[in-house]
Amino acid sequence: MKLTTGLNPYGLTYTLGIQAMGTPRANPTGGTGLEGFIALTQELGGKAIELWEGWLKPMSDAELAALKARLDALGWKRVLSSGLQHGDVDFLIRAAKALDAQYIRFALTPILCGDRAAAGPKWHELVHSVHDKLERYAPLAAAAGVTLLIENHQDFTSRELVNFCDEYGPHVRIVFDMANTFPVAESPLDFTRVVAPYVRHCHLKDYNVQFTDEGIRLVRCPSGDGAVPFKQMFDILAQHNDEMIACIEIGALEARHVKLLTPDWWHGYAPKPAEDLAACLLAARRNRLADDADWRTPWERNADHELIDYELGQYRRSAENLKALGLM
Repeated sequence: MKLTTGLNPYGLTYTLGIQAMGTPRANPTGGTGLEGFIALTQELGGKAIELWEGWLKPMSDAELAALKARLDALGWKRVLSSGLQHGDVDFLIRAAKALDAQYIRFALTPILCGDRAAAGPKWHELVHSVHDKLERYAPLAAAAGVTLLIENHQDFTSRELVNFCDEYGPHVRIVFDMANTFPVAESPLDFTRVVAPYVRHCHLKDYNVQFTDEGIRLVRCPSGDGAVPFKQMFDILAQHNDEMIACIEIGALEARHVKLLTPDWWHGYAPKPAEDLAACLLAARRNRLADDADWRTPWERNADHELIDYELGQYRRSAENLKALGLM
């Protein structure tokens, strides 16, 4: 399988100026924005880039054309990125055509940590909304020659994502966040086996896992330093794909606490074989954090002055790890 690897911006939110925009904890410099992101992608030898909708919306047609020419000259593949609930999908389809981007990535809901119960009845409303939006936009994407990529964004299981693809056709496929199998209580390899034929883009994200009395805490770390078995997962993906785009992504500045050892967490899920849950918990023990380790990021410790070095250091370490694994 031919793998083209680059960068995703969401693990650089403070450095780029995305984190806490307009609040007292925003980057006081305003962040490096798209220009800084392109420069880092070049520094790390990336050949693909994921472009946040917030950078593209203010651009004129001429500016989009200039960005396309620039990315063409660099020889980079490109993916646009937004969320299905609040993104301007009509604009993104037009922008994808203007930038010659084949894929648009969407997070489907705001649910995190697999916690459907916390949403209460709103979970079912969100599911209906996803169906309504995919039913509306899949034909528009097909007409434009663009594919909508739906992400396992800590909300849907592997089989649920596949069902969306089967229902809405070949212009709905999956962007696979390779660390986000744990938040829905699936092991990385089990999840990969289910979604592999539908995956067109990967987020090379990793977590160190800390076991708690309520479940597991997922703490951001450089890709390759955590629990995710990237090589084995790509071996499975290669059985179904001749080529793939992948982008380094580091987790959020806030740790994710998946409370799967509590009864309420399971509300809204189909019954799960014990063997499958055991496989998830076993996989989570790889490179795990000690129970008494300080899991907090600089953001969680209110050490904002450390954040730029922290974020950039994790991306640089990730690139080193992935190059050593032959994945970049």
